[in-house]
Amino acid sequence: MERDNFPRLGARRFAMHQTFDIAHPFAGSFSPLVRRQATLSDAFERSGHSLHSGRYARVRVCPAPAGHGIVFRRRLNTGEAVDVPALWQFRVSQPLSSAIRRDGVLVRTIEHLMASLHALRVDNVLVEIDADELPIFDGSATPWCAAIRDVGRTEQPAPCRVLRMRRTVTVADGRRLIQIGPGLGLHVTGHVALAHFGSLDWSGVITPERFVQEIAPARSFGRYVRAMAGRAYGYAVGEDFLQGVSTRSAALLWRGRVIGGMRVPAEPVRHRILDLVGDLMLVGHPVEGHVAAFHTGHELNHALVRALMREPTAWELV
Repeated sequence: MERDNFPRLGARRFAMHQTFDIAHPFAGSFSPLVRRQATLSDAFERSGHSLHSGRYARVRVCPAPAGHGIVFRRRLNTGEAVDVPALWQFRVSQPLSSAIRRDGVLVRTIEHLMASLHALRVDNVLVEIDADELPIFDGSATPWCAAIRDVGRTEQPAPCRVLRMRRTVTVADGRRLIQIGPGLGLHVTGHVALAHFGSLDWSGVITPERFVQEIAPARSFGRYVRAMAGRAYGYAVGEDFLQGVSTRSAALLWRGRVIGGMRVPAEPVRHRILDLVGDLMLVGHPVEGHVAAFHTGHELNHALVRALMREPTAWELV
């Protein structure tokens, strides 16, 4: 939720560049991601209140055949079910979350589940949901990771095609910047600077174990006063905005501390990386490359995905 220390731009204008390469620190020593497609070994169910609507949602995540991808099946009050593929073409802009829409049917706040599937290398699932927004739980991806690990992962006969970078693509919005260049595995370097906190940084290769231990516990975050004001505003105007926000569903910042304490060091930047890993999965394939993200958020993440899809010579599917 936190919009960091830089001023907001009135109209977002994203500049795309291919200006410099990123030296990958694990070149020659880290094995690239070569594997078969995978799905869940069994279905699991989870439920809880959502961040923005505050409403209760029930989710069932099911195994799916090879080549299926990640598809959300929204069950409407009419009894009808609409499938919305988790692909960049269906992405729509929503405040402080990632969302997809098809045939007028919206599914939002998908980023934590998407990040967990991406990092734990699960390619094919059907996600059934009875509301327009996934549960937020405690604001982290740990509940999703635990559910995925509880049921297990099953490899499928088909090979997994990975998007691997051939040259660097950069997207900038003023002083905010995100770029991805050639590299083995998915390596992410993240940076944010927050008032009263200073510079917060994290860098590393996203492996299943490292994601579960170092990234998944990081919660959605925001300034306490802004979050409460946003919730009050949403209630007053009848909009689904931050109606489920509290210290139980987010890391709320008060001056130079997190109420209740940080779960992991530099928790805010780690959560930005969590969101980024989820947003990249809207490419439709696991992503391999070295990402550098400075004050990024969902809008800039999705601008990078769009830039990649419009620059097919910058990458290859292997």
